[in-house]
Amino acid sequence: MPKLWNETIDAHRAAVRTAVLDATAAMVAEHGLASVTMSRIAQDSGIGRATLYKYFPDVESILRAWHERQIGHHLQHLIEVRDRSSDAGERLEAVLRAFALMTHDTSSHHASGLAAVLHRDPQVVQAHSRLHTLIEDLLADGARQGSVRSDVASGELASYCLHALAAAGHLPSRAAVHRLVTVTLAGVHLAAASEPDPDAPAHPRHHVGDRNGPGSQPHE
Repeated sequence: MPKLWNETIDAHRAAVRTAVLDATAAMVAEHGLASVTMSRIAQDSGIGRATLYKYFPDVESILRAWHERQIGHHLQHLIEVRDRSSDAGERLEAVLRAFALMTHDTSSHHASGLAAVLHRDPQVVQAHSRLHTLIEDLLADGARQGSVRSDVASGELASYCLHALAAAGHLPSRAAVHRLVTVTLAGVHLAAASEPDPDAPAHPRHHVGDRNGPGSQPHE
């Protein structure tokens, strides 16, 4: 088969797949997960049902394919955000803000029930691992540069950041998301390491004039 024909077929298949995924995402966002059927997807994407079944066997497979595409787009966006600066502190803040805003903007997926289906997807576990590594590396860079605390392992700090920023999906506005990021960053900055450790053993305090303490005078 001629190469040009192969490229035409591949482009057509990619266009059909994109149309199906776009139509499904729009349907879920507007009407909720319960509204999604193969018939409606075929209608909204402008293809026949028989053609649709050649690409996807059921609705769940379409949702998973759409989610894989979203995961790829989100991770690529975070990488692009990271690479816009060479300063470790700026890179960390930019990536955390971008992640929090994405979490906030996609909160409708959780409300629609879509998350209940997609969170069974192994792709989610793999994506979370890649995201954790991305944040961990940024924190390690910040610790080496002196802007991030080094008394806690960067892996633990990455888990803290991701758990804290997951709350962005429940916040009412982007302004609230930005405040959440500011609070989260305060917990990983070097200044936070100077706070007293509540689990550290207490040391007796001596005051001037205390018996046998610093500044005390020996008794006759």
